Amino acid sequence: MLSIEEIKLLIEKLEKLKKQDVQGLIDFSLKTLKTLANTIDIQNSDQINRLDKTLSWFAMDNYKKRLEPVVDELTRRQIQTKIFQFGKNSAFNSLEIGPGNGMFSKDFRAWRLNYFLDVLNASYESNVERIIRKKFPPAHQKYLKFYMTDRTDCSSIPSKSCNFVFSWDTFVFFTQDHIYQYLWDIKRVLLDGGYVFLQYADCHYDFDLKQAKRGYWNYNTKTAMEKIITKTGYEVVEMNQFKPGANYAIFRTRGKQNPVVYKVSEITLD
Repeated sequence: MLSIEEIKLLIEKLEKLKKQDVQGLIDFSLKTLKTLANTIDIQNSDQINRLDKTLSWFAMDNYKKRLEPVVDELTRRQIQTKIFQFGKNSAFNSLEIGPGNGMFSKDFRAWRLNYFLDVLNASYESNVERIIRKKFPPAHQKYLKFYMTDRTDCSSIPSKSCNFVFSWDTFVFFTQDHIYQYLWDIKRVLLDGGYVFLQYADCHYDFDLKQAKRGYWNYNTKTAMEKIITKTGYEVVEMNQFKPGANYAIFRTRGKQNPVVYKVSEITLD
């Protein structure tokens, strides 16, 4: 039996294949599949419950990743190389959303202030802040700012304060509607010409589709992600992958206040 993720992926593929000679068949198939997908979304309580993860779910997932990191060393270095391309001016601040165990948090030292935003408690007693602070020397502690969000709210971060927003292993858990709202909220934080670099799920690939089917990630595709980015007023700069499951999007707000200009470069998997 087709899963809801496979049905949605088939809908997307049919919409791309629209031709005049098969228009009737495609329209009928699309109508049937969309009705079926909507019915499953409404009637399947397990599907509805998994759409947005709970705080306890994120806390448990974060704990598991302390024992077994999800990013291998090669991919980590490739992501790190990308991050460094945005850190060429120390006059601005960075924001990391969902820092988790701080795998990339030290890579933002080139920025003046490092903001960290998470759904988990941002007090020093929580794992997130304590683990990340331990990665920095005493002299750097005053440049680390931790805040909590209930869902997508970034109001604790000053407006136009950051020229770079980063997130890895976080947006793969969000629904498309959740991502859409988050990108709107992020725009207020970014100065004109600021960049966003984040991971997303692309269920065009079997690895990502498997994660969505088992309820770990939420369904998304490159096609849908690009639409969300442009609909929220950003310019797409680059959409690529380091490997299946490590898909990323780089996009920017319009304007020229940011002196840092990112140049698209190919990173090989060798």
